[in-house]
Amino acid sequence: MKLLPPALVALALTGVAFAQTSTPPPTPPPAAVATPPPAPEPPPPPPAPRASRLIYGGGVGLSFGDVDYIEIAPMIGFKVTPRTHLGVSLLYRYRDDNNYDVTTNDYGGSVFARYFPFGGFFIQGEYEWVSYEYAYLGGPNDRQVDSNALAGGGFSQSMGGHASFYFSGMYNFSYDGNDPYEPYDSPWVFRVGVGFGF
Repeated sequence: MKLLPPALVALALTGVAFAQTSTPPPTPPPAAVATPPPAPEPPPPPPAPRASRLIYGGGVGLSFGDVDYIEIAPMIGFKVTPRTHLGVSLLYRYRDDNNYDVTTNDYGGSVFARYFPFGGFFIQGEYEWVSYEYAYLGGPNDRQVDSNALAGGGFSQSMGGHASFYFSGMYNFSYDGNDPYEPYDSPWVFRVGVGFGF
């Protein structure tokens, strides 16, 4: 039997070793892709400045003829929420009855709460205080104080910009038809006016 030369054996073993070391290592499994955290919620809008929640306006009544009548009722209020308004109103009323040569001056004020359940419709409660004059035939005027609790509703219609026109009808629960000096002729009180809000 013929033996292979040692150099050839060494070369063969080197080739086997080279073949074993040249085998590519196994491919590792793909790394899991990290999902980015969810975006944070945007912060809520800041509340409106107090000045932008003010409302103001009022009504004016005029009538001329045998009885001249002028009424001025400025109002200022605050939007507690977009649908709930609280406010105060002042009143001055002048009457000149040419039939009896009688002139009277009334003044007072009120506090009110107004709520808009939907659209421009509102319900309103009001407490009013009035100091009013009345005349005795052939005698001097006298003055009396009256307070009234009113409730009702109305509608406010935007006129563009920040202005709105409103009308309301309220029932005076303090009305006394048997009182000859009652400042109102009826338990129903109807008003129209203009309001501004920012």
